[in-house]
Amino acid sequence: MDRDDVTTTPTRGPIYKEVKRKMLDALAAGQWRPGEAIPAEPRLAERYGIAIGTLRKAIDELVAENVLLRQQGRGTFVATHSRERMLFLFFNVIRHDGTKEYPQVELVGFRKARADDETAERLQIPPRAALFSYRNVLRLGGKPVMIDDISVPAELFAGLSAERLRARTNTLYHLYQRGFDISVVRTTETVRALGAPEDVAGLLGVPVASPLLLVRRVAYTPERRAVEFRRSYLNTAEHEYQRELRGGPIRLNTNRETILRHT
Repeated sequence: MDRDDVTTTPTRGPIYKEVKRKMLDALAAGQWRPGEAIPAEPRLAERYGIAIGTLRKAIDELVAENVLLRQQGRGTFVATHSRERMLFLFFNVIRHDGTKEYPQVELVGFRKARADDETAERLQIPPRAALFSYRNVLRLGGKPVMIDDISVPAELFAGLSAERLRARTNTLYHLYQRGFDISVVRTTETVRALGAPEDVAGLLGVPVASPLLLVRRVAYTPERRAVEFRRSYLNTAEHEYQRELRGGPIRLNTNRETILRHT
C-alpha cells in the first residue's frame, strides 16, 4: 500500500479523497470536456504531488460513479451520455420476460413553472423558484408505457425550450451535458404503487385509478448538485421496473408495495 493511501489531511480524510475532489473541481471548471481523455496518470500524480497508487484510488472511485470511463489500451475519458449509456444506467423498464429496449419519447407538454414544496425540497432550491417543467410519453413496442413529468431549475437551464427538446437527436442527459454543461452521473429514486390520475390514465390508455408504479428520481452532477426531479408513472401490465443494486437486481411491479431507495 502506498503511504499516501493511508495518510489523511487534518480536516478532509484520506489523501485520495482530496484528490478526487480536486479532479471533480477540474471537471466542473471545464478543464476536461465530455468525451476527452484526462491526462496520463504520471502527469496527474505529478500535478497533485501524490503517488500513482493514490491517484488510481481516486480515479477508481470516479469510474465507479460513472464520472470517468476507462477504455482498454486507450486511457481514461470523461464519460459522455449516449443511447447505450442511458439504456444501461438510467432506463430501468423491462418486459416481463426481461427484455429491455430503447423507448420512443414524445414531448407532450412544456411550460415555465414555480417549484412546489416537494420539488423544491428534492432539488434543494427555494420554494416557488423558477422551473422548466415538461412531460414525455414513453412508448415501448409502439404502446404508451410510462409518463415522465420532469422539472429542472430555470437558472441552470437558461434557453431550454420545447423546440430544443424536440430537436435533440440523443438522450436528455446528453442534451444537458452538451447544451448546458451539466453532467448527470448519479440518481436516487423512491418507488411506490398508486392509482392512475385522470390525466396520466388518458395518456396511457388505461382506466382512472388503474394500478401504476410511481418512480420519483433526483439526478445529480459529479459535485452532488441536484439538477432534475422527475415523477414517472409506469404501467406494469406488460412491464416491470428493475434496477441493479448491491446483491443483485430488484424487480418491482404493482403487486408489491415496495419502496426502493438507491444511491
